[in-house]
Amino acid sequence: MDPVTAKSPGANLNIRTFLIVTAISVGYLLLAAWLIGFKGDQVFLVLLFNTLFYLSGPTRRFILGFSIFIIFWIIFDSMKAFPNYRYNTVHIESIYNAEKSIFGLSPGGGADGLRVTPNEYWLAHSNSVLDVLAGLFYICWMPLPLAFAGYLFYKDKNAFFRFALTFLLINLLGFVIYYVYPAAPPWYVEQYGFGFNPHTPGNTAGLGRFDSLLHVSVFSSLYAKSSNVFAAMPSLHASYPLVTLYYGIRTRQGWINLLFGTIMVGIWFAAVYSSHHYVLDVLAGIICGLTGIGLFNWLYGHVSGFRRWVEGCVSVLSPRP
Repeated sequence: MDPVTAKSPGANLNIRTFLIVTAISVGYLLLAAWLIGFKGDQVFLVLLFNTLFYLSGPTRRFILGFSIFIIFWIIFDSMKAFPNYRYNTVHIESIYNAEKSIFGLSPGGGADGLRVTPNEYWLAHSNSVLDVLAGLFYICWMPLPLAFAGYLFYKDKNAFFRFALTFLLINLLGFVIYYVYPAAPPWYVEQYGFGFNPHTPGNTAGLGRFDSLLHVSVFSSLYAKSSNVFAAMPSLHASYPLVTLYYGIRTRQGWINLLFGTIMVGIWFAAVYSSHHYVLDVLAGIICGLTGIGLFNWLYGHVSGFRRWVEGCVSVLSPRP
């Protein structure tokens, strides 16, 4: 689903284009079914892509542009077939002790010598207001960048393509770290201790309180599809609002950047409050985001072939006069 699959997305389709799109669609379904089993999500993705591709020139340009996000989702989903714990030791106790050593709190004022992680502190001091706020912020982790990408697609296609590629690059960096440094989330220690169980299912952790309070199944549905429990470091949830705010500032979105910044800080807090990430995970996600932004800008500014490719893709996605 390369964004330059069709030379003229707004022009009349031909048999070659039809065969290419069909081959990619069928090939993806067969490969996904073989690797991770047949799922309705895969069929929905293919139907959505094909529907928008064939519906009209504008919808074709739109879905070709957003194929960058489709590539991200396919790679993320495919991680189920290659669990990172098969390739490196999962860090459970070591990261817990590091978190407590660096960011540990002493609820009793230190008199008893007891220190707890920020996750443990918030687990003991949670309340309904924070539960709802944390859930509302955390649920923005993917809708925020997707909504902003949709806005940029119609407002500034060059900025859209740079934002989307930076988003993909950040994810690729994060996925590499997942395999180099598999790490358990805080809720795993809370529920299972320091022993390693490769068959641990996804868990809503503190976000389950949001579902319970509002009588919904938002997070229970999301985490039932978790690709890998042991992929807490870095927190890409922390990276996404960061790259959104960065491009919001670059494209001069004005007051909307205040909203982006608020959501960003809210997601960072919610990640720790809900026991899905340590503070160390969040910091690693911030570093990952900044690294991805810097690397993309370097490539775009210093590698002429890469810059020409980006500009060519922008041209393909632009309406014909």
